[in-house]
Amino acid sequence: MQTLYDSDSFSVTHMLANGEAEGQAPEKTERYPLGVPSLARHGFEIVDKRSNKEVYLDGSWAELFQQHIMAWQVNTPTQEEVEDTLEQYAELAQTPVQIH
Repeated sequence: MQTLYDSDSFSVTHMLANGEAEGQAPEKTERYPLGVPSLARHGFEIVDKRSNKEVYLDGSWAELFQQHIMAWQVNTPTQEEVEDTLEQYAELAQTPVQIH
């Protein structure tokens, strides 16, 4: 889990759902001598602090958001441009933020 962006309005966290714990090798079996394969799954959690709602992007939504991030690395956006993009994604947010 890595926080990519945090402002008064939004927070963006990159989640590695199937990330291996440090120092832990994948489980090896007779059938999978190099380790049991697992589907790499990652996503982005966007929290709209104004509405106290969050959205989790995975699959094609995560890939689309990753393209935004890569474009931002090439051409550094203003905070307003980042917040405008996050606001568009935050419109998908339906889940109230809950602290675990």
